[in-house]
Amino acid sequence: MRLLITGANGFIGAACVRAALARGHTVAGLKRPGRRWPADLPPSDRLRWLEGTLADPPWAAIETFAPEVCLHAAWVATPGVYLDSPENEVLFRESLAFLQELAQRGTRHLVGVGTCIEYQITHAPLSEVHTPIAPTTPYARAKNALREALEARARESGWRFVWGRVFYPYGPGEHPARLCTWLLQQLRRGQPVTLKTPQSRKDYIFITDLAEAILLTLESGIEGPINWGTGQGVTVLEIARTAADLVGRPELLRWNEPAAPDPFDFVVADVTRLRQLGWQPRVGLREGLARLLESLPAP
Repeated sequence: MRLLITGANGFIGAACVRAALARGHTVAGLKRPGRRWPADLPPSDRLRWLEGTLADPPWAAIETFAPEVCLHAAWVATPGVYLDSPENEVLFRESLAFLQELAQRGTRHLVGVGTCIEYQITHAPLSEVHTPIAPTTPYARAKNALREALEARARESGWRFVWGRVFYPYGPGEHPARLCTWLLQQLRRGQPVTLKTPQSRKDYIFITDLAEAILLTLESGIEGPINWGTGQGVTVLEIARTAADLVGRPELLRWNEPAAPDPFDFVVADVTRLRQLGWQPRVGLREGLARLLESLPAP
């Protein structure tokens, strides 16, 4: 397929570029002017970079490329910023206008990247069918509003629309303030780590597994919501202990008793729909953290 990826030089977008090229697709990556593209991407005559923004897209270049599918991965994702950023509302408006115009110009298969925290968090696996939608942060509300608007337009206009809810991706290329990289770096420097919510259980998915899940979803032609997670929860303490073991510094771990409150203390995917496509995770937690550790610069 001819695939347009927004946010193509971001953590998830770049992984999807790699996976799409490996699976034989032709890719156009939209990135902001002046931003670098991932240096580790292999050269390919099936990859081109388009400079522009959602507010000011390079329409002539996009029309020349003539994408059959668009994966919309561009969004604010900086740890400590993204959940409450006013940029979420801006991105909602810009994304909706961009994707509607793209569909009118002939791209009739749109895939949005949502978030697991659109769901009402319970103590059961989160299901596309059974779990209520109840976003509580500006980030999740903006993502959910985009989904609702695009679902309505798709019904009216006959587009194929998919909304994938991402759980907790990790791996090489992630922001240094994300949990797994932060833990590995702190421990490797010999600095003690105190876990505030050691028993919080999240669905961590290695970045290459996530990219494969996304590409398989695109290729399958399904429509509607789908969870992109592993279906397996892991506690913050388990992640930290594995990281400390890999670094050889288990004595540096501490944790709060009692734990601090966590509004997202059990966020695990029901992956029935994804598994029906034939997807299985390939990278377990220990291997994933080891690969992440190997990718990090020396302290």
